[in-house]
Amino acid sequence: MKQRFKPKFNIKKGDSVIVIAGNDKDRTTPKTVVAVMPSEGRVLVEGVNMVTKHLKPNAQNPQGSIIKEEAPIHISNVMLWDAKAKAGTRVNRVRTATGFTRISKQTGEAI
Repeated sequence: MKQRFKPKFNIKKGDSVIVIAGNDKDRTTPKTVVAVMPSEGRVLVEGVNMVTKHLKPNAQNPQGSIIKEEAPIHISNVMLWDAKAKAGTRVNRVRTATGFTRISKQTGEAI
């Protein structure tokens, strides 16, 4: 699906999030966002959506191997973690002189 505009997501690299949908749904432990892919609408979250990848034998690894790595999930399946509220929160964006500030809808404080 090609998008003609740049979407504005409230989740950035390094944020703490919780997974709210899918096989890795876990509402108690926040995870860290490793990468955000805005053109695809996906995020890469540490330790979530682990897939098995088979590597062919090469000069460095003559046996070949099987590794587990994270795969991206849709951004709608994660929610930003608010440490003060100890829960996931929705986000309000407020324009300031320097740009936009993210405000937690539960606590009303800047994230």
